[in-house]
Amino acid sequence: MKIITKNSELKEFCIQAANSKYITIDTEFLRERTYFSKLCLLQLAIPGDEKDSAVLVDNLANDLDLSPIYDLFKNENVVKVFHAARQDLEIFYLDSGIFPYPLFDTQIAAMVCGFGDQVAYETLVKQVAKQTLDKSSRFTDWSRRPLTEAQKKYALADVTHLRVIYEFLSQRLEKTGRLKWVEEEIKILISPETYDFDPKNSWRRIKTRSNSRRFLGIVAALAEFRENFAQTKNIPRNRVIKDDALLELASNKPKNFDDLSKSRLLLREARKGELASGLLNAVKIGVNTPDSELPEKVEKSEKNPVNSALADLLRVLLKSCSENAGVASKLIASASDLDSLAAGNRNLAALQGWRLEVFGKFALDLCNGKIGLSVEGSKVTTIQLSQTS
Repeated sequence: MKIITKNSELKEFCIQAANSKYITIDTEFLRERTYFSKLCLLQLAIPGDEKDSAVLVDNLANDLDLSPIYDLFKNENVVKVFHAARQDLEIFYLDSGIFPYPLFDTQIAAMVCGFGDQVAYETLVKQVAKQTLDKSSRFTDWSRRPLTEAQKKYALADVTHLRVIYEFLSQRLEKTGRLKWVEEEIKILISPETYDFDPKNSWRRIKTRSNSRRFLGIVAALAEFRENFAQTKNIPRNRVIKDDALLELASNKPKNFDDLSKSRLLLREARKGELASGLLNAVKIGVNTPDSELPEKVEKSEKNPVNSALADLLRVLLKSCSENAGVASKLIASASDLDSLAAGNRNLAALQGWRLEVFGKFALDLCNGKIGLSVEGSKVTTIQLSQTS
């Protein structure tokens, strides 16, 4: 197998790939000890059985320049194929500001083709490519060099079998006329909003029981500081301060280092120096935020409580519709979507695009009392209900 370590080699392969119909792509990265993912290896394959049709790109070697890859990403004549692309796309987007286009995600395509919810790559390899994967290298340290033969084999398999899977799924989608369904989902993946996270909104990730706006204001200030500090130092946010310690500080409102030292949950490193000063300043900002600018927890509207009976019926309807269409139910609507629909919300993805045809229009009819559910043998079907004036 070929391992690319030089810029000239990468450029040569990308020129070859530019004349192909598609290229399959995968990455190996680490994120346990950093805020941003550290790209350790890039796997590429183009159609064909030639020895050099699939390569490993060691981007850690000699500060390899990935510009030829990004040029290929912009080439609209070549389909870029990934499996479960989100994390890979985040790495590339944060590094270059570029999304590969056109893009094909085999996990999304498999869900549209009825392979189940968030189907794993190894499942598709087994069911479509009729091969098995050696998973022993999955959780190895991809930043260490040299790579073992087992690591190389595992990494290359992530793109070689992907060629078979892509060709199979794309053909099935064309036959069923569902390529546009996948394209609708891809639009979300290649939207900058998916990856541009505003630290000011990071407090929304933290689970709190209090509805006090002042308390939430301090939580918001601490969470924003944590996010910015973690990004600047490139360390995981929980290495800065964990959620439980953050909530403790928001409750106790320490004013100085002595107050900070009395925390039960704060890590030792956070009680002194730059980090401690930042936490104290964040608390001060939260305490002094004007009332009009304090955040407010969004609660479920009391005017639209969830109709639990209707929500249960919608779950049955969803299962029936997903089975009839051969589409993974979670791709159509989530449990929270169904609850929201049962509470009267109509601004949902489940009521738009291809989902409206597969499920949404029936769901609306069920909510409006126009149809009911019936059981015929092992199948659930819909029945029209007579409308009385």
